Amino acid sequence: MSAPGIRRGTGRASCHHGELLQGVFLDATGRRCAGLVTLPMTGMGSRAEFTRRPGTPPERLTVRPGDRTKAARAAALAVAECASRLREPPCGGELRITGDIPVGLGMGSSTSDVIAVVRAVADSYGVRLAPDTVARLAVRAELACDPLMLDARPVLFAQREGRVLEVLGPRLPPLVVVGCVLGGGAPVDTLALPVPTYDDSDVRGFERLRTLLRRAVATGDAALLGQVASAGARLGQQLLGHPEFDTLTDIGRRLGALGVQIAHSGAVAGLLLDPAAPGLRDRIRGCLRALDSNGITATRVFTTFPSLPTEEFTGGPAHRGGHRPPRPDTPRRPARLPAL
Repeated sequence: MSAPGIRRGTGRASCHHGELLQGVFLDATGRRCAGLVTLPMTGMGSRAEFTRRPGTPPERLTVRPGDRTKAARAAALAVAECASRLREPPCGGELRITGDIPVGLGMGSSTSDVIAVVRAVADSYGVRLAPDTVARLAVRAELACDPLMLDARPVLFAQREGRVLEVLGPRLPPLVVVGCVLGGGAPVDTLALPVPTYDDSDVRGFERLRTLLRRAVATGDAALLGQVASAGARLGQQLLGHPEFDTLTDIGRRLGALGVQIAHSGAVAGLLLDPAAPGLRDRIRGCLRALDSNGITATRVFTTFPSLPTEEFTGGPAHRGGHRPPRPDTPRRPARLPAL
């Protein structure tokens, strides 16, 4: 945090690797609400720099790249929030956003942009915003957001309301994730997906998976987490319908994976491996060979914990997946994820 009174601030936010579980859950009052648990991923992210111009009208806001309309809304909302706290009039400024998160694959690229921008604006005011405030602003900016403002804590998050339904624990069980993209890596237009409807039986099923996931996190049970992720991924297939999904799960079974996970609003997926299992590197290589032989593009290998010195494979040609169909609120970055 810079000293109060500064006029330039910076912010950063990471991404995720899709969801471990997504559906409809009950909050503390028994009300239904949409919720999800993401799989954190380090390495890639969004960065923002905001230079505020006191005395200029708040609508005089320059954004680069110019198509980041969600980020621009987030900047205006954050300026109003911070200026109000300091009892100053809101002002305009210049915002610059950079990043390397693929777009349209379900990795939280737009939320990462928004959170980095909110943090940059707050830094320019010398203000520290609590995660729930950042979440509130993010939902107002993009209607729904991922829990990236909470960093790597495993939480059940109401993405359309910007609030935590449950903190599942301090950290996920240790896992090695062999990432890949389905559908040839073509971006998914999340706005075009139908809104799923769930009955009471569906909600009870999601609540059972929530209970199992809570137990997996509390006990560090990676195998149980893999089972929950696989069940959640299969439920997500009712909406997404990736043709390679059965092939992916079959690869996981043959090579001793604990399960699979998949982005519920994108194409990124992963095979979940136990880092304590014997022959880990051979299992990783076997997964990579099997994915390749079945025409599924492998992306990178990463872990849910930072202490294991596993390799993250980022060499080789970039995977090129194209752009989302153009929409007013769609960032126009190519969907590229380093391929093995």
